[in-house]
Amino acid sequence: MLEFENVSKSFWTGSQRKVILDRVSFRVELGNSMGILAPNGTGKTTLINMMAGLEKPDEGDIRRSCNISFPLGFMGGVVGKVSAMENSRFISRLYGLDPDYVESFCRWLCGLGEYFDQPLGTYSAAMRSRFSFALMLALDFDMYLIDEGMPGTTDAEFNRKARDPLQERLRTTTIIIVSHQAETLEKFARSAAVLLDGQLHMFDTLEEAKQLYDYETHES
Repeated sequence: MLEFENVSKSFWTGSQRKVILDRVSFRVELGNSMGILAPNGTGKTTLINMMAGLEKPDEGDIRRSCNISFPLGFMGGVVGKVSAMENSRFISRLYGLDPDYVESFCRWLCGLGEYFDQPLGTYSAAMRSRFSFALMLALDFDMYLIDEGMPGTTDAEFNRKARDPLQERLRTTTIIIVSHQAETLEKFARSAAVLLDGQLHMFDTLEEAKQLYDYETHES
Protein backbone atom coordinates (compact mmCIF):
# COMPACT_ATOMS: atom_id res chain seq x y z
CA MET A 1 0.00 0.00 0.00
CA LEU A 2 1.05 3.60 -0.68
CA GLU A 3 -0.61 6.31 1.39
CA PHE A 4 -0.38 10.12 1.44
CA GLU A 5 -1.81 11.83 4.52
CA ASN A 6 -2.27 15.62 4.49
CA VAL A 7 0.72 16.02 2.17
CA SER A 8 1.75 19.47 0.95
CA LYS A 9 4.49 20.35 -1.54
CA SER A 10 5.38 23.66 -3.20
CA PHE A 11 8.29 25.42 -4.90
CA TRP A 12 9.43 29.01 -5.14
CA THR A 13 9.81 29.83 -8.85
CA GLY A 14 11.56 33.15 -8.33
CA SER A 15 8.42 35.22 -8.71
CA GLN A 16 5.74 33.17 -6.97
CA ARG A 17 5.10 29.98 -5.01
CA LYS A 18 3.95 27.06 -7.17
CA VAL A 19 1.75 24.65 -5.23
CA ILE A 20 1.98 20.99 -6.27
CA LEU A 21 -0.04 19.45 -3.42
CA ASP A 22 -2.10 21.23 -0.76
CA ARG A 23 -2.93 18.93 2.20
CA VAL A 24 -3.70 15.97 -0.06
CA SER A 25 -4.66 12.52 1.27
CA PHE A 26 -5.14 9.34 -0.77
CA ARG A 27 -4.31 5.65 -0.73
CA VAL A 28 -3.34 3.15 -3.45
CA GLU A 29 -3.89 -0.49 -2.52
CA LEU A 30 -1.98 -3.34 -4.14
CA GLY A 31 -4.00 -4.76 -7.02
CA ASN A 32 -5.68 -1.44 -7.87
CA SER A 33 -3.57 0.18 -10.57
CA MET A 34 -4.22 3.92 -10.82
CA GLY A 35 -3.79 6.53 -13.50
CA ILE A 36 -3.34 10.19 -12.66
CA LEU A 37 -4.24 12.86 -15.22
CA ALA A 38 -2.37 16.13 -14.82
CA PRO A 39 -1.84 19.02 -17.25
CA ASN A 40 1.74 19.87 -18.14
CA GLY A 41 3.40 22.05 -15.54
CA THR A 42 1.27 20.91 -12.60
CA GLY A 43 3.93 18.70 -10.99
CA LYS A 44 3.56 15.19 -12.44
CA THR A 45 7.23 14.33 -12.02
CA THR A 46 7.37 15.82 -8.53
CA LEU A 47 4.39 13.68 -7.48
CA ILE A 48 5.95 10.49 -8.86
CA ASN A 49 9.28 11.31 -7.20
CA MET A 50 7.52 11.80 -3.87
CA MET A 51 5.87 8.40 -4.22
CA ALA A 52 9.29 6.85 -4.80
CA GLY A 53 10.89 8.69 -1.90
CA LEU A 54 13.15 10.78 -4.13
CA GLU A 55 11.55 14.02 -2.89
CA LYS A 56 10.20 14.80 0.56
CA PRO A 57 6.93 16.57 1.33
CA ASP A 58 6.91 20.00 2.95
CA GLU A 59 4.24 18.73 5.35
CA GLY A 60 2.33 15.52 5.96
CA ASP A 61 3.22 11.82 5.88
CA ILE A 62 3.90 9.37 3.07
CA ARG A 63 3.69 5.70 4.07
CA ARG A 64 4.88 2.76 1.99
CA SER A 65 4.12 -0.82 3.05
CA CYS A 66 5.26 -2.53 -0.14
CA ASN A 67 8.25 -2.61 -2.49
CA ILE A 68 7.86 0.48 -4.74
CA SER A 69 9.97 1.05 -7.85
CA PHE A 70 12.01 4.05 -8.81
CA PRO A 71 10.24 6.01 -11.61
CA LEU A 72 10.60 4.33 -14.99
CA GLY A 73 13.50 5.98 -16.79
CA PHE A 74 15.04 7.38 -13.59
CA MET A 75 18.83 6.99 -13.73
CA GLY A 76 19.76 8.72 -10.49
CA GLY A 77 20.41 5.42 -8.74
CA VAL A 78 23.15 4.26 -11.09
CA VAL A 79 26.77 5.37 -11.37
CA GLY A 80 28.00 6.63 -14.73
CA LYS A 81 31.64 5.81 -14.03
CA VAL A 82 31.07 2.07 -13.82
CA SER A 83 29.57 -0.46 -16.20
CA ALA A 84 26.01 -1.73 -16.53
CA MET A 85 27.30 -5.06 -15.23
CA GLU A 86 28.66 -3.48 -12.03
CA ASN A 87 25.56 -1.29 -11.60
CA SER A 88 23.18 -4.23 -12.01
CA ARG A 89 25.05 -6.36 -9.47
CA PHE A 90 25.34 -3.55 -6.91
CA ILE A 91 21.66 -2.56 -7.16
CA SER A 92 20.52 -6.19 -6.97
CA ARG A 93 22.31 -6.52 -3.62
CA LEU A 94 20.56 -3.39 -2.33
CA TYR A 95 17.22 -5.12 -2.98
CA GLY A 96 18.38 -8.49 -1.63
CA LEU A 97 18.22 -10.22 -5.02
CA ASP A 98 20.57 -12.63 -6.78
CA PRO A 99 23.26 -10.53 -8.57
CA ASP A 100 23.92 -13.29 -11.11
CA TYR A 101 20.24 -13.38 -12.13
CA VAL A 102 19.85 -9.60 -12.35
CA GLU A 103 23.06 -9.20 -14.36
CA SER A 104 22.13 -12.03 -16.74
CA PHE A 105 18.58 -10.74 -17.25
CA CYS A 106 19.74 -7.17 -17.96
CA ARG A 107 22.54 -8.35 -20.25
CA TRP A 108 20.08 -10.48 -22.24
CA LEU A 109 17.32 -7.86 -22.47
CA CYS A 110 19.51 -4.83 -23.20
CA GLY A 111 21.37 -6.47 -26.06
CA LEU A 112 24.24 -4.00 -25.62
CA GLY A 113 27.04 -6.45 -26.39
CA GLU A 114 30.44 -5.28 -25.19
CA TYR A 115 28.98 -1.95 -24.03
CA PHE A 116 27.36 -3.75 -21.09
CA ASP A 117 30.85 -4.01 -19.60
CA GLN A 118 31.73 -0.38 -20.26
CA PRO A 119 30.90 2.71 -18.16
CA LEU A 120 27.35 4.03 -18.43
CA GLY A 121 28.84 7.45 -19.11
CA THR A 122 29.75 6.22 -22.61
CA TYR A 123 26.15 5.24 -23.43
CA SER A 124 23.75 7.09 -25.70
CA ALA A 125 20.41 8.18 -24.23
CA ALA A 126 18.69 5.23 -25.93
CA MET A 127 21.18 2.74 -24.47
CA ARG A 128 20.74 4.18 -20.98
CA SER A 129 16.96 3.97 -21.36
CA ARG A 130 17.20 0.29 -22.34
CA PHE A 131 19.36 -0.46 -19.31
CA SER A 132 17.01 1.42 -16.96
CA PHE A 133 14.00 -0.43 -18.35
CA ALA A 134 15.72 -3.83 -18.11
CA LEU A 135 16.86 -3.14 -14.55
CA MET A 136 13.37 -2.17 -13.50
CA LEU A 137 11.88 -5.39 -14.88
CA ALA A 138 14.64 -7.49 -13.31
CA LEU A 139 14.02 -6.11 -9.81
CA ASP A 140 10.36 -7.23 -9.71
CA PHE A 141 8.65 -4.56 -7.59
CA ASP A 142 5.18 -4.77 -6.00
CA MET A 143 4.28 -1.32 -7.37
CA TYR A 144 5.66 0.34 -10.50
CA LEU A 145 5.79 4.11 -10.98
CA ILE A 146 5.60 5.47 -14.53
CA ASP A 147 5.88 9.12 -15.54
CA GLU A 148 4.18 9.83 -18.92
CA GLY A 149 4.43 6.25 -20.19
CA MET A 150 7.01 3.80 -21.37
CA PRO A 151 10.30 5.16 -22.74
CA GLY A 152 10.38 5.09 -26.49
CA THR A 153 12.85 2.94 -28.34
CA THR A 154 13.22 2.18 -32.01
CA ASP A 155 15.13 -1.05 -31.34
CA ALA A 156 12.82 -3.78 -32.62
CA GLU A 157 14.74 -6.63 -30.98
CA PHE A 158 14.64 -4.92 -27.57
CA ASN A 159 10.90 -4.28 -27.93
CA ARG A 160 10.29 -7.91 -28.86
CA LYS A 161 12.26 -9.31 -25.92
CA ALA A 162 10.76 -6.83 -23.43
CA ARG A 163 7.15 -7.54 -24.42
CA ASP A 164 6.63 -10.77 -22.46
CA PRO A 165 8.27 -9.73 -19.15
CA LEU A 166 6.47 -6.39 -19.34
CA GLN A 167 3.08 -8.04 -19.88
CA GLU A 168 3.77 -10.38 -16.96
CA ARG A 169 4.52 -7.40 -14.71
CA LEU A 170 1.30 -5.69 -15.79
CA ARG A 171 -0.68 -8.80 -14.89
CA THR A 172 0.86 -9.36 -11.47
CA THR A 173 1.83 -5.94 -10.10
CA THR A 174 0.27 -2.57 -9.38
CA ILE A 175 0.93 0.39 -11.69
CA ILE A 176 0.74 4.09 -10.88
CA ILE A 177 1.06 6.10 -14.07
CA VAL A 178 0.92 9.88 -14.42
CA SER A 179 0.27 11.56 -17.77
CA HIS A 180 -1.32 14.59 -19.40
CA GLN A 181 -3.06 12.29 -21.93
CA ALA A 182 -5.93 10.01 -20.97
CA GLU A 183 -5.09 7.60 -23.80
CA THR A 184 -1.77 6.78 -22.12
CA LEU A 185 -3.58 5.51 -19.02
CA GLU A 186 -6.20 3.29 -20.64
CA LYS A 187 -4.29 -0.01 -20.71
CA PHE A 188 -2.84 0.41 -17.21
CA ALA A 189 -5.41 2.01 -14.90
CA ARG A 190 -8.42 0.60 -13.04
CA SER A 191 -9.07 3.71 -10.96
CA ALA A 192 -8.04 7.26 -11.79
CA ALA A 193 -7.42 10.70 -10.35
CA VAL A 194 -6.98 14.25 -11.63
CA LEU A 195 -4.31 16.62 -10.28
CA LEU A 196 -5.54 20.23 -10.47
CA ASP A 197 -4.60 23.33 -8.47
CA GLY A 198 -2.82 21.36 -5.77
CA GLN A 199 -5.69 18.90 -5.22
CA LEU A 200 -5.97 15.26 -6.25
CA HIS A 201 -9.56 14.37 -7.23
CA MET A 202 -10.10 10.59 -6.95
CA PHE A 203 -12.50 8.58 -9.14
CA ASP A 204 -13.49 4.93 -9.39
CA THR A 205 -13.07 4.89 -13.17
CA LEU A 206 -10.91 6.56 -15.78
CA GLU A 207 -14.00 7.72 -17.67
CA GLU A 208 -15.18 9.78 -14.68
CA ALA A 209 -11.72 11.31 -14.31
CA LYS A 210 -11.62 12.18 -18.01
CA GLN A 211 -14.87 14.15 -17.74
CA LEU A 212 -13.44 16.47 -15.08
CA TYR A 213 -10.05 16.66 -16.81
CA ASP A 214 -11.53 17.53 -20.20
CA TYR A 215 -13.83 20.13 -18.70
CA GLU A 216 -11.08 21.85 -16.70
CA THR A 217 -8.44 21.79 -19.44
CA HIS A 218 -10.84 22.96 -22.15
CA GLU A 219 -12.13 25.75 -19.90
CA SER A 220 -8.59 26.95 -19.24
